[in-house]
Formats: sequence, structure tokens, C-alpha cells
Amino acid sequence: MVDRIELRAAAREVVTALVRQKVRDDEALLSSGLIDSLSILNLILLLERQLAIQIPTTDVQPEDFDSIDLITETLARVCGG
Repeated sequence: MVDRIELRAAAREVVTALVRQKVRDDEALLSSGLIDSLSILNLILLLERQLAIQIPTTDVQPEDFDSIDLITETLARVCGG
């Protein structure tokens, strides 16, 4: 099981790599246009690879990935972290 600190660190790393800039944990990603809906699929794949987990896409919505805070909460929910 992965803890929340590890989940947040992975989310920060993956988001930073995708948007090519640092973002605040509460900064909107989708609604601000930093990432688009297609980028979410890449984000999920990168998180799965980084954390060696499986994110069931049937259990998540695009809004679950609108900030690092929301990504961390989503990962904790679906992965039991």
C-alpha cells in the first residue's frame, strides 16, 4: 500500500513533467487549461507506472484530476493509500 506522502510526491512529479512548470497543490489543471482531457489519460498512465499501481478508469472522472490535491485524494481512494 502506498501512503499519501508518496502519492502526493508522485502526483507533483507527474504533473510538473506534463505541464513543464511547477504548480501549487491546489492550482486548477483542467479548468485553467494547463492540461486537457487527453492529457488525463497520459497522467493516469504515468502515475500507474511511477507508483506500480492500477487506476480503475471506471472509478474516476476527469474532475478527479483537476489539481494535485484532488489527484492525491483520488489515488488514496482508489488505491487504499
